[in-house]
Amino acid sequence: MIPDLPANPLSIELTLGHRRLWWHVEEQDEDPEPWDISADVWEPNPCPDGLRHVGDISVVITDVPRRRSLLDTVALGERIHDFLAEAVVGEHRRLHPELDARLCPGPERFVIVCRVEIAEEWQGHGLAGSLLACTLRMLSKTARLAVAGPTKADFADEDLDEMSAEFAGARVTGLLERIGFWRWRGVHVVDLRSDRLLAARQDLLDLWWPDDDIG
Repeated sequence: MIPDLPANPLSIELTLGHRRLWWHVEEQDEDPEPWDISADVWEPNPCPDGLRHVGDISVVITDVPRRRSLLDTVALGERIHDFLAEAVVGEHRRLHPELDARLCPGPERFVIVCRVEIAEEWQGHGLAGSLLACTLRMLSKTARLAVAGPTKADFADEDLDEMSAEFAGARVTGLLERIGFWRWRGVHVVDLRSDRLLAARQDLLDLWWPDDDIG
C-alpha cells in the first residue's frame, strides 16, 4: 500500500545554494564553504498548500590540503575538526593511507554533513536518508568523501533529556550506515561514488514509480 504523504516523493526537487561576499574570491576566503540544500515539491505537481517544502540539508565543503586553524573549530565543530587533523597527514597534506585505500579517485575535498531536517508531514518514510544520499552523490564531482559525526551534544538545543538525546544520536547513526557511511576514528565517512548512495533511493522508486505520474 502506498503510504499517505502530501505528494508523490518522486516530484521532490533539490535546490543547492551557496552564498558568499562577491569580493571573497581568494582560495582562503571561503573555506569551509557553506552549502544549503532545500527539498521541495516541484511546482507543477499537486500538493496541499503549505506542504511543498519537504526539508533542508546543510553541508560545508573543505579542501583536504588546507591547514586548520582554531576558527575552523567553530565552523566544523570540535569532533570534525579533530577528525580532519587525523585524516590529513604528512608534509604534503595527503589523505591518510587507510582512508585513501577505501575511496575512489576524486577531488581532494571533504563534504561535511551538518544538518538534515525533514518537515513533520513528510517524516517516517525514509526521505531523510534518500535525500541526503542523493545530495551527496550530486556533490561527487566536487569532493571525494563525506563526513558526519553526530553526538548527543548535537541535540542539546532540542530540549531532549540525556536518554532521548542518546536515542536520537543512535537513530542518526543508523540512518548514515544504511546509506553507506562507515566508521573511521570516531566519525562516519562515505565515498561519494559509492553505489550505496545510489541504492538509497530504490525503495521509494519501487514504491512510487509504477503508478504515479510525476509530471
